[in-house]
Amino acid sequence: MKSILVIGMGRFGHHLAINFLEHGHDVMIMDINEEKVEDMVPYATSTKIGDCTKEEVLKSLGIGNFDVVFVCIGTNFQSSLEVTSLLKELGAKRVISKATRDIQAKFLLRNGADEVIYPEKDIAEKWAERYSLDHIFDYIALPGGFGIYEMSPLKEWVGKSIKESNIAATYKISILGIKKRHDEEMSVMPSADYVIREKEHLMIMASNEIAEKLLTQNKRLFAK
Repeated sequence: MKSILVIGMGRFGHHLAINFLEHGHDVMIMDINEEKVEDMVPYATSTKIGDCTKEEVLKSLGIGNFDVVFVCIGTNFQSSLEVTSLLKELGAKRVISKATRDIQAKFLLRNGADEVIYPEKDIAEKWAERYSLDHIFDYIALPGGFGIYEMSPLKEWVGKSIKESNIAATYKISILGIKKRHDEEMSVMPSADYVIREKEHLMIMASNEIAEKLLTQNKRLFAK
């Protein structure tokens, strides 16, 4: 279990806090708007109302005790910048700040952010990737030009074991899991002897370049 602080209860901060709590983490939320904080009381371990651009307010939280602090202030970039800088000065272990533009990301990183996230951009890229390629059912972006793809098996893989198909060597991909399409059951890290079936979904990790080539140039090979 990790100790998480989420500053800013806009849409992104709201969903972030709920998801961390559902994953069993200790979540404190904070916003200057009392109404937003009150709405989130059922979805957080603890709550705080205050202006995080004030050093004394952040000091009162014991910033060094949190494993990760998310700065999700979406409407006032100056405030986001100030809070990010103050958090690092007060000993925050890891600060992840929200940005909407590249220029914002540059300033946030220069002022102490360990990482910058673009929620809207990331979601847009995910859905564009998912619906641009045939036989892709889900997609998770990874650093360094890689991704995890949920896809149908190629016809040439069906009825063969992972070892027999020689998938890793031939296609330079890794099979992380097999999902049974009829009941959503997942087999994680299947053995080399696992026999691939036609109506299953494969969870593969591959470079985006290889995945796109595999999925677009070999459509005729996919199982229907």
